[in-house]
Amino acid sequence: MEQLKTGQFFGQTSRHMQLGGLTITDTEYTHEKVDWHFHEKPYFTFVLQGKVLEGNKKEIYQCSAGSLLFHNWDDSHYNIKPPGFTRGFHIEIEQNWLDRFDFSLDDLKGSLSVENPEVKLLFYKLFTESYINDNYSNLSVDSLLLNSLKNIKKTDLLNCNSVPKWVQTLKEILHENFSEELSLTSLSKILDVHPVHLSRCFPKYFGCTFGEYIRKIRIEKSLALLNDKNNSLVEVSCVTNFSDQSHYIRCFKEQIGLTPSNYRKLLI
Repeated sequence: MEQLKTGQFFGQTSRHMQLGGLTITDTEYTHEKVDWHFHEKPYFTFVLQGKVLEGNKKEIYQCSAGSLLFHNWDDSHYNIKPPGFTRGFHIEIEQNWLDRFDFSLDDLKGSLSVENPEVKLLFYKLFTESYINDNYSNLSVDSLLLNSLKNIKKTDLLNCNSVPKWVQTLKEILHENFSEELSLTSLSKILDVHPVHLSRCFPKYFGCTFGEYIRKIRIEKSLALLNDKNNSLVEVSCVTNFSDQSHYIRCFKEQIGLTPSNYRKLLI
């Protein structure tokens, strides 16, 4: 089984940069199928455009634009790419970077698909920061990646037995129905949880208010839609159920730091 060295991916890499123990690559996937392999360092794959199937010994991930996967260094997997353009943004992590922040990845075994909208938004910021690449990029990238890893571990804690079952059910409802108008009353009836208890406990398990969480999901979903140039900003804001285009642009800039139009330019 082939081991890929740091910075090596199957495809055509358009950008390769190193920032204090992190290796960042931006790669177009060109192989229809990549046989079983593993990477020298733990890393993230963030699918910016297109689609790719990834399988390991436990799961198969159907990845599209906006999908985020973490792989520990010893995780073996294979890839199948359907016809069309597919682009991935990767961050490989050196042990010295982890040591610098006294952070361990030992409890993140194998591969995992990251669904937390907060983490995905942080990765969109990582992507944009990698293009800025100025004197402050090291500081920004370190902070964003560290926050991403901490949020991933926090999400894992939400899946433990001590967390009420309604928390996972609520998360699924919010992600599947992000474009619909949801009320506290209707959610409390579905979950059979008193609305006062639900509103009081939500920040404890999700790290923010209902409104903030839903807006993050909608922005994260919109980022994938921006990959298609045929989607106007009006259409994207409508599909993700923002009240109007100006509201969408305002929320987008608050989360990503760029306007949707400026972010779209980075994909060209």
